[in-house]
Amino acid sequence: MRRIDDLDLNGLKLIQETDMFCFGIDAVMLANFVHCKEDAKVVDLCTGNGIIPVLLSAKIPAKKIIGVEIQEEVAKLAKENVEMNNLQEKIEILNEDLKNVFNILGKSKFDVVTCNPPYRTGGCGVVNEADTKAIARHEILCSLNDVIYSSAMLLKPLGKLFMIHRPDRLCDIMCAMRENKIEPKIVQFVQPDINTKPTHVLIEGVYGGNKHMTVIETKILE
Repeated sequence: MRRIDDLDLNGLKLIQETDMFCFGIDAVMLANFVHCKEDAKVVDLCTGNGIIPVLLSAKIPAKKIIGVEIQEEVAKLAKENVEMNNLQEKIEILNEDLKNVFNILGKSKFDVVTCNPPYRTGGCGVVNEADTKAIARHEILCSLNDVIYSSAMLLKPLGKLFMIHRPDRLCDIMCAMRENKIEPKIVQFVQPDINTKPTHVLIEGVYGGNKHMTVIETKILE
């Protein structure tokens, strides 16, 4: 089933297919967390239906945003969303495997990489490899290490990676970042309300940055 959602931002809208993975609050939180200099070049990995590039088009002064999505039918939907919002000059959707994307886009070319990746490791639960929802939720076609390695390859020196994930993967994220010369700089936990433990963590890392990290005030959604 197809629906069109109003994003309540600069008149932007988004086509969603309910049999595919629909965006949630995590995509919105990530888009709100991202910042960049004027005319920055941005890549969004695991872009899905294009929600993060579409939101970022109104939130940051980027020159170009490239959304990378491996699933052909999902990438087509993302392109539809770009066209519906008349953002073709600012956003490009690339149907490609993120593990190879730096060979296409070039190494050390981007100021910012964003990613709302699959949260669950490939062995968690029973999944159907042909199911677009399973691919969005589980590390079937890419791993956390793949995401961070590709980010490091894409980023310029001192370029920034912005990611949202689950708190229980934080150790894995930190280790993978350091292994790929991306230094964690800012961490923010997110709680649904004051009485509930964090459900998400936002992380900003700098490629080739110094070793100093700040944990900022927890975001309470209630």
